[in-house]
Amino acid sequence: MSSKVRVRFAPSPTGPLHIGGVRTALYNYLFAKKHGGDFVLRIEDTDQNRYVEGAEDYIIEALNWCGIPFDEGPGKEKGYGPYRQSERKEKYRKYAEDLIASGNAYYAFDTADELDAHRKDHEEKGKTFIYNWHNREKLKNSLSLSQEEVQQKLEAEEPYVIRFKSPQDEVLLLKDVIRGNMEIDTNILDDKVLFKSDGMPTYHLANIVDDHLMEITHVIRGEEWLPSLALHYMLYRAFGWDAPEFAHLPLIMKPQGKGKLSKRDGDKMGFPVFPLEWKDPKSGDVSTGYREEGYFPEAVVNMLAFLGWNPGTEEEFFKIDELTRAFELERVHKGGAKFDPEKTKWFQQHYMQQADNDKLADEFQKLLEKKEIKADKAYIKEVVALIKERTVFAEDFWDQGYFFFIPPTSFEPKDSKKAWKEDTGTLMAELKQFLSTEENYEAENLQSTVKGWIKSKEIGFGKIMMPLRVALVGALQGPDLYKIAEFIGKEETLSRIQTAIDTMD
Repeated sequence: MSSKVRVRFAPSPTGPLHIGGVRTALYNYLFAKKHGGDFVLRIEDTDQNRYVEGAEDYIIEALNWCGIPFDEGPGKEKGYGPYRQSERKEKYRKYAEDLIASGNAYYAFDTADELDAHRKDHEEKGKTFIYNWHNREKLKNSLSLSQEEVQQKLEAEEPYVIRFKSPQDEVLLLKDVIRGNMEIDTNILDDKVLFKSDGMPTYHLANIVDDHLMEITHVIRGEEWLPSLALHYMLYRAFGWDAPEFAHLPLIMKPQGKGKLSKRDGDKMGFPVFPLEWKDPKSGDVSTGYREEGYFPEAVVNMLAFLGWNPGTEEEFFKIDELTRAFELERVHKGGAKFDPEKTKWFQQHYMQQADNDKLADEFQKLLEKKEIKADKAYIKEVVALIKERTVFAEDFWDQGYFFFIPPTSFEPKDSKKAWKEDTGTLMAELKQFLSTEENYEAENLQSTVKGWIKSKEIGFGKIMMPLRVALVGALQGPDLYKIAEFIGKEETLSRIQTAIDTMD
């Protein structure tokens, strides 16, 4: 086996990539990069009945968007390909037959109807039918039949499967990086099918052969594969190969109630469970993605990293290179991690504050163009710098900053009632008169002159500042009021005050 760390992410192209799959890919990527190793993408498409058009491209695009690209895989050949199992199928039969030759597997000719009859018979007796050491020599296979009978059946091209011959009366000692040591009694294991009657390998055989041929050193995968660990360990042993190290990741659980996170939870509670939007090629149904909802990939990756792992410190914000340095498989939890949509937004808000104003201005400009509002890019950038601390997504820019581009067309009733009293119109007319004589509309100057004017009137600041905000914004919201006045300028400031007086009085 390679001395260099080599890990693989091996999804099936049966639909969009769930965020649980993205997290598996992320942990593989982080482990590989931390140890100067390779992150391999292998497409496990042996089940052609479940193959979905476009799913493989989706997987690749999702990994790239998240900033966790693979080093090796479809389109990035590095001498271990092909990287699609459907293109490797001629390799598997030889290995299945090697296991028969070594006495670790056998041909089974039982038909589906015959096995069904055995199951029903066991059920009637209150038992469970398991195809293993207990009954395999009484069933129709190359262990119970003579060599001649087996040869005749093979020559007659009778359908068969190849089953693994699991050992009797043995206790397997298994090791998992996350879960520690485990013991498995082989008497409870069934003789799994390794090679199907259609000439295709099952997942178990293809997976082991590919991991061996691709020199995978560490298998980091979801908890759902834990029941297969014993078989996979025995297959390595049967082939005489060194097994990789195994690590089984905890499930991602629903935000509420029990069970693992599903698309239904996202639909019900209004959050995505896929990295990118997915359009089902058969039904035409569209499922939203984190990218289309306006999330930054850094926020999604940071959130996923903490679903089942923590660095052992209080620090929660990690970019991908920081995650790589901090990540250790031993710090991955055993128990399931509860998904929290609000925490994802919290990460998103953090990365919004860190985001480059120039790029955010481009996003805001697109929103403005849709509303047929033309504005100078430098001005938009200044607005973004002022309002972004109040936003979570780029689409929030309009709600938080529309008043920098258009005067309010109405005034929020509750805020108006609170701000506009009987004498407010008179006071605002006086303020307008005072501001009309002011030439310097920089925020700092406006602040000191207006404060001085209010003090000279011997009235409370709220009597002026609240109605002025309603006049300029249309509601009691927004950033620094003097900054708003500076940005929209003298003429627009005076015009808005007059409109408020005319409307409120």
